[in-house]
Amino acid sequence: MPEESFNHETFLSPFSWRYGSKEMRQLFSEKNYRAIWRKIWLALAEAQQQYGLLTTEELQNIKKYSSESYIDLKRAHEIEKEIGHDLMAELKTFAEQAKVGGGKLHLGATSADIEDNADIIRIKSTLAIIRANIIKVLAELAKKIKQNSSVPCMGWTHLQPAEPTTLGYRFAAYAQDLLLDLKTLDFMNENIVKGKGMKGAVGTAASYTALLKGKAENLEDIVMKKLGIEAHPISGQTYPRKIDLAILSLLASIAQSVHKFCLDVRILQSPPFGELSEPFGTKQVGSSAMPFKRNPVSAERACSLARYVSTLPNVAFSNASSSIFERTLDDSANRRIIIPEAFLAIDECLKQYRRIVQGMEISYAKIKANLQNYASFASIEPMMMEIAKKGADRQKMHEKFRSISAEAWKAIQTGKKNTLAEIIKKDKEVSKYLTAKRIDELMSVQKHVGNAPKRAMDLLKNQIEPTLKSLKRK
Repeated sequence: MPEESFNHETFLSPFSWRYGSKEMRQLFSEKNYRAIWRKIWLALAEAQQQYGLLTTEELQNIKKYSSESYIDLKRAHEIEKEIGHDLMAELKTFAEQAKVGGGKLHLGATSADIEDNADIIRIKSTLAIIRANIIKVLAELAKKIKQNSSVPCMGWTHLQPAEPTTLGYRFAAYAQDLLLDLKTLDFMNENIVKGKGMKGAVGTAASYTALLKGKAENLEDIVMKKLGIEAHPISGQTYPRKIDLAILSLLASIAQSVHKFCLDVRILQSPPFGELSEPFGTKQVGSSAMPFKRNPVSAERACSLARYVSTLPNVAFSNASSSIFERTLDDSANRRIIIPEAFLAIDECLKQYRRIVQGMEISYAKIKANLQNYASFASIEPMMMEIAKKGADRQKMHEKFRSISAEAWKAIQTGKKNTLAEIIKKDKEVSKYLTAKRIDELMSVQKHVGNAPKRAMDLLKNQIEPTLKSLKRK
């Protein structure tokens, strides 16, 4: 049995105190869970009172003791120690307190009628927190897009310098990922995240039908309306465990968005790149052995937790696919872990994401230096096209520029500056077709970012800003 108090002399989950917000922890607390159970028991009693199954006095007595202030975990744990069933222990505790109406509690219900609807109520509340946190991150990314939409930076493919892009365009890509996550979250919240309803032991509502002489569907409608959630039309003893798979897949998708951004930051913070850095406190310690270090600890933490969340849909898959016939209980223990921890991990991930974007240090000098080193190579293709139009043999010029590029690249690799422009200008064959002035024009970085600045600003104006405005109103 659990102890009544916990301290640092026993194992505590890092999610109990290190990761996630106080608000999220409260929603997944045992006390809040039992408060929701009592809310459901009360809603069921209120509905059944309308059918004459409870007297007004019995209902008022139940209502009096349904608030969170009457939850007595010590007494419930004493009972659970004897009977081995946590929900029944809470029910008996509730009934002991509500001596007039307690005997009518849970009438016709099975445990999942209470627990599964409580799970959905909690999940909807936690999805609201995740949603709000995504909006906060988007708002910070929007600022970075606006400030940097036209700032050229080196683009990298295969971790090798490729062609220039813009910093704002890269931020827009991160924002677009979160926009997709938001759309998925809202769709799921409105269409998929629904409760079991009040359907009894195997989902047929046989017990309620017997009690109410065929009016069980109306009872379910009344209860669910009071709880503020919808019910799936079909269930076994539990709501379809496919719903957990969908929810955890959504959280894994958000985790992927976080991981992609944070991994990029970790790479760009490394000195060979040196373009972006996460905020670093004046008294923050980067390493116990090397005082000079500025490790990207926030990004690494987010990546670590995101990686964990990415594994959890596999557990939910097994729960759903192994739920034999109307239900088995082999999902119960792991659901107590995977659902709260997935939400708490994503809560922490988004917290770190926002912190990094909000306090990000951007080294425009290093961005410029990287462009000077590598961006000019992107001008080779347009040079070849222009020379070919003027009559040169494209294949011969390809070999010419390959040789020139190799010479310039070798200089960079030995610590010297990029000499590509100088080599091209001195080449007699190239000079037949291009003047030095034209070579400089073709090597201009702004010539090689395409429509990235416009696309970044279009995403900001047409999707991000309208989304932020509409989401804040919800």
